[in-house]
Order: sequence, then structure tokens, then C-alpha cells
Amino acid sequence: MSIHVALHHQTTYRYNKPILVGPQLVRLRPAPHTRTPILSYSLQIEPASHFLNWQQDPTGNYIARLVFPEKTDIFRVSVDLVADMAVINPFDFFLEPQAEKFPFTYDPVLVEELAPYRKVAPRGRLLDNWIQSIDLTPKPTVDFLMALNQRLLREIGYVIRLEPGVQTPEETLQKKLGSCRDSGWLLVQILRHLGFAARFVSGYLIQLVADEKALDGPSGTDRDFTDLHAWCEVYLPGAGWIGLDPTSGLMAGEGHIPLACTPEPQSAAPIDGQTEQAEVDFDFAMKVTRIYESPRVTKPYTEPQWDTIVALGQKIDTDLQGNDVRLTMGGEPTFVSIDDMDGPEWNTDALGENKRRLAGRLFRRLADRFAQQPLLHYGQGKWYPGEQLPRWALSCIWRADGQPMWHDPELWAKDDKPSGATSLSAEKFSQALARRLDVNPDFAIPAYEDSWYYLWRERRLPLNVDAHEAQLRDPMERARLAKVFEQGVDAEIGYVMPLQRAYKNGKRWMSGPWFLRPERLYLIPGDSPVGYRLPLDSLPWVIDKDYPYQVEVDPLAPRLPFPTRQVFEKRCFAPLPANSPPGTPSRGEQRLTPQRGESAPWVVRTAMVIEPRNGH
Repeated sequence: MSIHVALHHQTTYRYNKPILVGPQLVRLRPAPHTRTPILSYSLQIEPASHFLNWQQDPTGNYIARLVFPEKTDIFRVSVDLVADMAVINPFDFFLEPQAEKFPFTYDPVLVEELAPYRKVAPRGRLLDNWIQSIDLTPKPTVDFLMALNQRLLREIGYVIRLEPGVQTPEETLQKKLGSCRDSGWLLVQILRHLGFAARFVSGYLIQLVADEKALDGPSGTDRDFTDLHAWCEVYLPGAGWIGLDPTSGLMAGEGHIPLACTPEPQSAAPIDGQTEQAEVDFDFAMKVTRIYESPRVTKPYTEPQWDTIVALGQKIDTDLQGNDVRLTMGGEPTFVSIDDMDGPEWNTDALGENKRRLAGRLFRRLADRFAQQPLLHYGQGKWYPGEQLPRWALSCIWRADGQPMWHDPELWAKDDKPSGATSLSAEKFSQALARRLDVNPDFAIPAYEDSWYYLWRERRLPLNVDAHEAQLRDPMERARLAKVFEQGVDAEIGYVMPLQRAYKNGKRWMSGPWFLRPERLYLIPGDSPVGYRLPLDSLPWVIDKDYPYQVEVDPLAPRLPFPTRQVFEKRCFAPLPANSPPGTPSRGEQRLTPQRGESAPWVVRTAMVIEPRNGH
């Protein structure tokens, strides 16, 4: 995500007569070490009759050396460049171990190489007092430098100063005012007196309007602008030259484009040279223009942009429908809490204190927005390696024709309000469901934890370990054993109703008994809901030709329109009169064999499970 900007900088000298212009040194090309990508660069010179040679000075800066063979009454320098303003993290560096805390010393080789950048000016009284007031107790080097930089921001006011030259540190401290070049040179001298290698930087500063106003603190500039600027760079072993801008108290970022970095300010002048004596009119112009902006999360789409996107989507939908292209959709957007974006549950942890609650709240808001009297399903989703249980998945299902699937939202389970469901609740529900589906309630059987397994696990515990406390190394096994022994190994965990959709003989649902080798239905040990732990491999074995396979309908096959809810209920869930004897056909449908309560002629191998879990 980036913004490309075009910077235009023009400097013009108009003389009152044609004069001789001596060789001019122009330092207006981004330095080789600039961190902001420069996509294009152009330097135009007037008059047209001139010679240009690119050079590099002893410190590696680009210099355009201009020679004018003829007299001229105008000298104009025009710079155009395109910069990629991708965000730069100014703290993206490492320090050598010996430089991580200040004070530190450079190694002997660096001391020789950095000698020009450690040359100090005479220390006046004000500068000496300022340096003496610095707390030199050992601390992280970066923290120390940022504190110095921000102290200068507080103590030295910023002014635009048109006079040539740079103030001495004494002048700046006495006036408590200075331009960017004055504050930058003051910081250079302070750092050198503290033993750092520091250099003066002349360059461009580009500042763009923020996409959104800051929630707290200043929002920055209210317009895009650029200007010539000056700041300081300090050399840190392991990181190299790091920019510090005392006019903002910040480190140099993507908006700081260095042009010349030198030991002394006079060596960094943008244009340097001599001319024949004459009167001159000086003029300069600078502007910055956005020429490309990639979509980014910090700048929401405008309403016209949304209208264009929606119109394009509708056109694509029309084309797909016209060509009978049917789509499925995968992937999911990612949501984070606006109040805790950096919390572990929104970045690294699978679950957390608030994720499930906030997701349920968002889920219901989306259901209210897009669905009409939908059915909400709270189930399990993906299961990642190393996690004890699958993650949860919330599904909202509704009919596109507007027919309601659910009438009373108050019956939906509330995430933060458990209903207090127990195994007795599960038994009552299974009995009521069986009567509603017109199957024998006796086929619903309770499910139990495998008491033999957990008693065996208890026998294998060390002598000094209590099974109810389960002081085991494995936290998952510890929690599992503690839960089982706390609720009791003989407790009913839920109820299992063998159930299968029937498609003939007038019967809509079929059920039947489950024949298991133990007297009870013992679950596979684990933490998942009962439905994932059914001992299906213990059901009676059948040969392939007798296996009751269910062949699903092709999801792309043409379907008849759904019946209305009233018709659907009448067909599938028609209630019996309160005084109807067993076997009486339900209203609205003439039932054939088998009679009510009769078992299916095969072993039903699918089931609905009713389990109290987390109070629901």
C-alpha cells in the first residue's frame, strides 16, 4: 500500500543584465542512501547553453557541476522527481551489542573513519550548561537519542529564517528560536560533544494529509506540501546513519529525502557558486502532487467509489447468470476488536476472553442486516493442529423467497446468558422431539463417559496425585480428568436419538434401537461434543450390499421451489391430536407402513445428539 507523489522544485535567479556565471555546484539529487524509493528524477537547467557533469563529493553526495560558456541574464534550476511514499518504520534496525546502551565507544577502526563527523566546535557557556544538564546514567541508546531530540523540540521554537547561513549553537540556545538548519546543527554539536558521530543533512521534506484524523493527539498537516528541510543524522554501530529531526522530535521517515549529508552545514548548500556582480531577483516554487494511490485500509472508499464497485459487481452477476456460471465462495474476512486490536486473541491466540462474545454480537447484527427471520446455527469450524478442540463457527441460514425459518428470536441461546440446561433438559427435549417427528421416544438413549477408561487412568496416576485435582504435566489431560471426575463417571452426558431421513412409505423420519456390546452407550474419551465421540464402530456390522447408504442430491441439480413454511410443517411435523392412540396417521398426510413407533428395518447409523454444554 503506497502513494506515489511528484515533487516539483524550481529555483530562479534573474539578473538585471547579462553576466558571467561561474561554475555552480547543485546538490539537489537524492543521496544514494535515501530510504524513500525514487522512481524517476529529472534536472533541467537554464540557460540551455551549459555543460553538466555529475560528480560525487568525498562524502558520497551527488553533485551536478554546471559550467556556462556565455553570459546570461537568467539561471534556473528545475527538479522533478517521483517518490514512492510507502510507510517506513524508522525503528527497523538492530544495534551492535556494545552500542545497545549509552554511553558506549566506537571501535578504533570506526574512530578513524568517523573523525570528520566527531569534530566539535568550541563549547560556549549556554551549550556547556545544556550538555551538563543531560542525564548520563546508562540507558538504551535509542531511548537516550529520542529523549534528546524531543527535548530540543520543547525548548527551541521553530521559525522560518530567510537570512543566509546557520546560527551557532550559542545563538540558537540564547534566542530559543531557530530554523530547521539551526536546530539540526545544534543537535549535531550536542551529539558530537557526547561522543557520537553526527552529520548535517539538507534535503526535501514531504508531508501528506493523513487519511483519517487521529483519535488522540495531532493529526498532522491539513494539506499536502513539500519544502527544503534540514535535520541531523547520527552513526550507530549495526544500524548505520539514523536520521533525527529536532523540529518534530521524531526520527526521519519516508517523508525525509536527504540531498546532501556533510560534516559542516556550508558543504550541504543546495546551490553553491559565484557570479559576476549584478542585481538579482530570486524566486523559487515547490509543490507536491499525488499521481497514484493504491487502495489501503486507512482510507475508506468514497460513496462514488462504492457506487462504481456495486455497479461493476451487478454487471458481473448479470454476465455470470447469462452464461449459467454457478459459484461457490471460500475464504473469510478477518475482524478484530476496535478496543483491543493488539490483544493476543486478535493476533495469535485461537480464543480469548472477548472473542466469542463480540463475534456473537456481530453475528446477530449481520443476521438482522441481511436475513429475514433466519435460523442461527452455532457449531464447530476448523480444527488446527495442536489445539484441543475445533474452533467455533456461526452460520446464518435463511430462505431467499422470504419465507420465515424461525419465528421467535428469544428462543436463540444467548452467549452470555446460559439457560442452565442439564441432562434432564436433554432427556425432555429428546422425548418431545421424538413425538414431533413421529418416532418412538424409547429409541433415545443416554450417553456416558467411558468409566472403565477413566478408572484405568486413575489407577495409573502416581500415588500422591489426586484424580480430582489431576496434577499432570499435560494441561489438556489434566483439565479432561478433572472435568470427568468432578461431574462423576456415571453422569449422563447427553441423549442420542438414532435418526434418518425417510423418503418412502409415507414416512418422513425413521429411528430404531442401537445394539451395543456394553449395556450402555459409552463415548470415545475426549473433549469434543458428544456427536463427535459416538462409538459408531460398535454398531452391528453389515455387508456392503446391505449398508443403508444415503446418496445426496447433486447440489447443482434443478430443484423444485421450497414449500411454504405452513405446508412444510404440515408434511413433516404435523402434530397429532392430544388423544390420538398410537398408530393414528397425522393430520394432512395419510401415513402408510411402518406404524408409529415401529423400528426401521435396518440399523439407523446416523443420530441427533442432545447435550447440555456450557449451560446451553
